[in-house]
Amino acid sequence: MMDVGFTALSVVTNLSTPDSSDRSATFFVPNTLFLMAVLSVLGMEQRGLALALKRAIDVSVAGAVLVVAAPILAAAAVAIAATDGLPVLFRQPRPGREGSPFTLFKFRTMRTSPKKEGLPQFDGERLTRVGKALRGASIDELPQLWNVLRGDMSLVGPRPLLMRYLDRYTPDQARRHAVLPGITGWAQVNGRNALSWDAKFALDVWYVDHWSPWLDVQILARTAVSVVMRRGISSKGHVTMEEFMGNATARTNGARV
Repeated sequence: MMDVGFTALSVVTNLSTPDSSDRSATFFVPNTLFLMAVLSVLGMEQRGLALALKRAIDVSVAGAVLVVAAPILAAAAVAIAATDGLPVLFRQPRPGREGSPFTLFKFRTMRTSPKKEGLPQFDGERLTRVGKALRGASIDELPQLWNVLRGDMSLVGPRPLLMRYLDRYTPDQARRHAVLPGITGWAQVNGRNALSWDAKFALDVWYVDHWSPWLDVQILARTAVSVVMRRGISSKGHVTMEEFMGNATARTNGARV
């Protein structure tokens, strides 16, 4: 298997360094697709060359989408500021690869004050009209493309949840942190917030064990369909996902994932 891998990589190297003086980007796309196919067959882990390829795709796609979506980002920011004031962005520490914390960015979709008449409000009560529209179209997630450019996240991977969940995972569930968290993931295209926590974590771990570049492409394509169809945005009976309590009884008003 290793001989096949080295042979394939040698072919890629030869293709990407032609004798002619023209080293333009015309060679990049076919060579990248070929390399994706090779790595998918080999079932390589997210390290070395495979990780470098994933990172290259993350940066190029995230950068391009940020440029194309700039008018949408600006309109969303103006709408939030005009209807509910500042800040426009929601920032929160989340666990990244191996549980290392980073600051996650999202458009703020809830009122800044969590209390009404001195009493805590449920997430459904705090959700603004603009926020509901942004969530429905998944526009609130777009600032996370900046997290991708920074290297905190990948386009595809298990969703980054809350820091306090780290001590609540079983050893098998904790393996979801063996890779970078993603804006979308295998669990998101197989039910998203309509799934139970156990089902969601099982899908996350399956992704870690079966990752390939081709799997990422499939997840991105299915994500586009899910966004258009607005599938699994909310868990049953809640605006956000129930908080994960480990083996204890789950309580409501957890973070949206």
